[in-house]
Amino acid sequence: MGDILLTGGTGKIGRRLARQLSERGYSVRVASRSGVGVEGCGDHVKGIRFDWHDEGTFGEVIEGVDAAYLVGPEEVAEPLDLVGPFVERAVEEGVKRFVLVSASPIVKGGPMMGGVHAFLEKYVEEWAVLRPTWFMQNFSEQHYCQTIVEEGRIYSAMGDGKVGYIDVEDIAAVGCEALIGEAAMNRELILNGPKCLSLDEVAGLIGGAIGKRIEHVRLSEGEMAKRFEVLGMAEAYARVLAGMETDISHGSEDYLSREVEIVTGRKPRDFEAYVERTKEVWGEE
Repeated sequence: MGDILLTGGTGKIGRRLARQLSERGYSVRVASRSGVGVEGCGDHVKGIRFDWHDEGTFGEVIEGVDAAYLVGPEEVAEPLDLVGPFVERAVEEGVKRFVLVSASPIVKGGPMMGGVHAFLEKYVEEWAVLRPTWFMQNFSEQHYCQTIVEEGRIYSAMGDGKVGYIDVEDIAAVGCEALIGEAAMNRELILNGPKCLSLDEVAGLIGGAIGKRIEHVRLSEGEMAKRFEVLGMAEAYARVLAGMETDISHGSEDYLSREVEIVTGRKPRDFEAYVERTKEVWGEE
């Protein structure tokens, strides 16, 4: 098999996917704007510079590649405008299989990665679309982490809504099988964890593990959008994310699937185990 290309390969899923593929002996090309590789993965993993906005970086990235993992450009309202030409060129150069990461709320043909999802299904012969729910690692590697550490608070517009938070390791494991499996999946996969939790419950689990009270602060959708903007998100993107949180408050993510177990042969990791592994990040007392 030729190389496996990971766009966004230094991100939360990409780093873990690179490690899992390298442990199974596959040659991995980690594509990012910095061009750096992934530490601890050995000689099987190489970094290469790539930018969705620069077609001059496309050629070297896809040469000799058999399968590609696609993470769309950040905070772009219509990523198909950038991803579509890349996929077309990759197919011309002999890339056979594509695995796209979208999100559980984004349906085929919908906004953001929904358009790319529809395009892949129509244009390529071997494909899969991963639609994970919210990541457990959002609490340790993203915006929630800072306020947990500095304020003992989690801010959201989710209200009492519940989410089947998924461990990124499980997303990577499914992605690995989608990329290297003998037969193409040619379907979407809704991915979540083993149990749905509210943010009040999440706060209780984290607080209990570190010996500190963690408060869930409930905001309106508009207030949450403003917080996202302060974090550096574009206004339109911030509004979309805040709207998704409001949808969660109405039950949009309060369900479970069996895809992780079906694909990997084991149950998804639970939130309690994630907290126990991660508690030092939040400053265990």
